[in-house]
Amino acid sequence: MSILVNKDTKILVQGLTGESGTLHTQYALGYFGTKMVGGTHPKKGGQMWQGKIPGGGDVELPIFASVAEGKAKTGATASVIYVPPPGAAGAILEAIDAGIELIVCITEGVPVLDMVKVKAALEKSKSRLIGPNCPGVVTAGECKIGIMPGNIFSRGSVGIVSRSGTLTYEAVFQTTNAGLGQTTAVGIGGDPVKGTEFIDMLEMFLADEETKSIIMIGEIGGSAEEDAAQFLIDEAKRGRKKPMAGFIAGLTAPKGRTMGHAGAVISGGKGGAEDKIAAMEAAGIKVSRSPARIGQTLAEVLKG
Repeated sequence: MSILVNKDTKILVQGLTGESGTLHTQYALGYFGTKMVGGTHPKKGGQMWQGKIPGGGDVELPIFASVAEGKAKTGATASVIYVPPPGAAGAILEAIDAGIELIVCITEGVPVLDMVKVKAALEKSKSRLIGPNCPGVVTAGECKIGIMPGNIFSRGSVGIVSRSGTLTYEAVFQTTNAGLGQTTAVGIGGDPVKGTEFIDMLEMFLADEETKSIIMIGEIGGSAEEDAAQFLIDEAKRGRKKPMAGFIAGLTAPKGRTMGHAGAVISGGKGGAEDKIAAMEAAGIKVSRSPARIGQTLAEVLKG
């Protein structure tokens, strides 16, 4: 079992013909045969995209004029977006309108007001958006959507959810080295308005039988980590609990400032690193003070 994606997931690439779309589609195709079934471009429908699978030879995929056409002809249930910021929200909305179940937007720098419109559309749909400004989703040994390096993954029992792209990779690498491996890793993105929050992913990991433990990596800004901590406290009262380790990026950030892409000012007892750490620890999460010890911290939790 896995969350979000598996070996049978069929994926359309919105922005396939661009440099990023081409590069990461090739790597995805080389990751256990991830089923990238085609691309979309309003002016290139009917053409074929040529690429090279690393170590696996040449490949070509059809390009469709729209997501709706691509879905109808391939049976795709997911899409990944490598469209530049000005057009990214439009690409998300097109995928929502086509009824795509899972939309992963890698694009960084999508205007906040554009995402407010997207958020409203999502609430009226059956689509789930991961991102924007995220590294994607990988179910280890089965499917890779996005820009995470596949070679650091190993099939195992840890579910990983992170706001930080780089620290998603770090947690994967460390749990692989610790012999724990991963079920699925999800980078939800650090933007203030995004499609999916910690609580959504934690709910899935708690319900997944193969996921025996969870790593949650947050950042300063906003209240998502505090909200997730309260969710975990409430679920534990219902008898649903799994061993967890965590980390908060931005330990040295001063209050009252927006740092990096965290997307929110730290104020009012929420948003600061110490506020988040306190909330997470109250929910039973063992929080590492160093990003270099995330995997080790989880291993220590599992040993008791």
